[in-house]
Amino acid sequence: MSTAEGAGGAVTTGTPWLNQALANARGTLATLVRPPRRVLWWPSAGQMALAVAGAAVAVLAVMVTLDAWAIAQVPRLPARLVEAFDRFTDLGKSGFFLWPLGLALIALALLSTSALQRMSRLVLAAWAVRLGFVLTAIAVPGLFVTIVKRLIGRARPRVAGNETMAFVPFGWKVDYASLPSGHATTAFAALVAIGAIFPQARALLWIYALLIALSRVVLMAHYPSDVLAGALVGAAGAWLVQQWFAARGLGFAVTGSGTVRPMPGPGLPRIVKALARRLHAA
Repeated sequence: MSTAEGAGGAVTTGTPWLNQALANARGTLATLVRPPRRVLWWPSAGQMALAVAGAAVAVLAVMVTLDAWAIAQVPRLPARLVEAFDRFTDLGKSGFFLWPLGLALIALALLSTSALQRMSRLVLAAWAVRLGFVLTAIAVPGLFVTIVKRLIGRARPRVAGNETMAFVPFGWKVDYASLPSGHATTAFAALVAIGAIFPQARALLWIYALLIALSRVVLMAHYPSDVLAGALVGAAGAWLVQQWFAARGLGFAVTGSGTVRPMPGPGLPRIVKALARRLHAA
């Protein structure tokens, strides 16, 4: 154990690796909230209100025209198809992304110490920024939807069936948390976030996101309007987080025309070398 004199004369104790990890975490948070270094286009309050209104109209249109019909078709689907979607749909849970990302960030915070060469620390920091971006871009819209869906209180199809306008606002019940879909929010947030860093993966991510959204309707967990709302919230939320990171020069570069592009990052071989040096130093 190591002992250090804290603020105000208080004595704090802790192991060096834990102190280093906490220092890395504090530094990361300070970086995230620092003033913007670049001027990026940001929607005004009026533009955001107009976008929200447009999205609400689209969701309402689907709610009126498609929801009841889609749920009525579900009993006609082959049992094997429903079973396949039932196995696949769990890949849309936020924990599928957040737990591995969180553990990876903790590992990077523990491994990045002064014992490493500066280049190795920069390599680990570069990937910490990218992983932190993806985690934030998925977690923020996911948390928003988790709260809002329980305040809206729309009944799930397995509860209300074709009665698409069954609502119990502020009920805070799972069976009345259909709008928006949390799985669709996560899937489309992941599509935007991971696709922003790895554009070559967008085609595969589109397939993943659309299958997750479809699975929620097939399993009668959500109506089509629910997954549309979730997709819009997830994609928009991830995009706003990307703008936030880019304005602070974190993981993204801004061209002269204002286009946001991912910064070139260290590849897997450099990461492996950096981790090897850290383990050797230990």
